[in-house]
Amino acid sequence: MLVRVEGLHAGYGMTSVLRDINIEAQSGEAIAVIGPNGAGKTTLLKSIVGMLRPTRGRVHFEDRHLNGLRAFQAARLGLVYVPAERELFPTMTVLENLELGAYRDVRAAAEHMRYVFGLFPRLEERKRQLAGTLSGGEQQMLAIGRALMAGPKVLLLDEPSTGLAPKAVAELYRQLSQLKSAGLTIILTEQQVRLALSLTDRAYVLEQGSIRLSGRSADLLGDPSIKKAYLGVA
Repeated sequence: MLVRVEGLHAGYGMTSVLRDINIEAQSGEAIAVIGPNGAGKTTLLKSIVGMLRPTRGRVHFEDRHLNGLRAFQAARLGLVYVPAERELFPTMTVLENLELGAYRDVRAAAEHMRYVFGLFPRLEERKRQLAGTLSGGEQQMLAIGRALMAGPKVLLLDEPSTGLAPKAVAELYRQLSQLKSAGLTIILTEQQVRLALSLTDRAYVLEQGSIRLSGRSADLLGDPSIKKAYLGVA
């Protein structure tokens, strides 16, 4: 198992957000975590990558547990996180933002850059443009491209469709499908439940800080409770 979360509890100060979370992802697998706003999806991703220290439980990656590691250490191991806010440098160019992502292996930067431009040709067209002048969809491409420059083993995406127009969302998910087909392990949280379940192999439903349901994404797409709660089907 590439990533395994066992009995994880996490929160902020005295506020408990996650309780007894157990999830796992195999190499090359795409996993979705779906649920309403405030369910704890972002908290879960931050706990996995070391941005938030769990109060109980463990996070395992490959043959080691990550408890106590900071986010930059987890990133160097290959767990790379793309926040919903994207956190680009708006006064730097597209190319400069991408180059900042090449911290894991500078020697492979040119190869990774070719891969990113192959996946997102629009970024190559705009490589001299300031990141702050890009459209929302282009900024999301850049955020993911910067993460790919690190040569991740696991790409963790926090609600990648946030703030995007429907056309940009559809394009983004086509590109994520290409990454999945290339064998990259993906863990994503998402409000666009139908898209997330169509992309991924398995999914977890997170509600009020606990896993309420899990299974194959194709099965969850047909689950009456999922249809009613998240797909608007009575």
